[in-house]
Amino acid sequence: MELLLESIKMDWPVLLPILVCSILVLGVVISKWSFYSKNQRDITIYMKELNRELSKNDLAAAQNIAIRCGGVIGEVIEEAVRIFSEQKQGFSRSFDISAALATRKLESHLTILGTIGGVAPFLGLFGTVVRILLTFNILADAGNQAATVASGIGSALIATAFGLGVAIVAVIFFNSFQSIVKHYEDDFQLIKLLFLSFVDSEEQQPTKYTSSKVNL
Repeated sequence: MELLLESIKMDWPVLLPILVCSILVLGVVISKWSFYSKNQRDITIYMKELNRELSKNDLAAAQNIAIRCGGVIGEVIEEAVRIFSEQKQGFSRSFDISAALATRKLESHLTILGTIGGVAPFLGLFGTVVRILLTFNILADAGNQAATVASGIGSALIATAFGLGVAIVAVIFFNSFQSIVKHYEDDFQLIKLLFLSFVDSEEQQPTKYTSSKVNL
């Protein structure tokens, strides 16, 4: 504990960037965890209801399902209903745009975690190198003292440990949140396939022709 306090006191300029990174990681983790929790939906329930209403071509009821679902999934379903009612021929491309915008909202600020996960170990290593250089400088002035060397190296390694700790936490949550985003993307694809099945069924309906006799 005494070594930790000494390291903070002596190396705070080097440890400060790592501290800022740890605060950013904590803020992003809390924010995204809350966002994903609020938007979590069991899509299987709404898919069954949507399938039933679309089979009856009741778009108003499908719109109500989207509103009742809410969250990001509800927004995507609502946009799918709108596109389905206005432009069935270009449904796939228009829906992909809406799904990409929703995915961008889900992925916002995740790059902070990825960047910190890659940078924090190097910040810790930089702090370690700086502290070791200062220790050698003190050692050169004070003479060969084993206690000074041990204390300096121990203090230097704290920066590396701090940087690695922040990086590990950032990478763990970055991968976890990426997995959650992938799950949402799979849900978007299910919604798309459901609507496309009704688009294709309408296109495959046989066209009735009236025949007429031509008198020669």
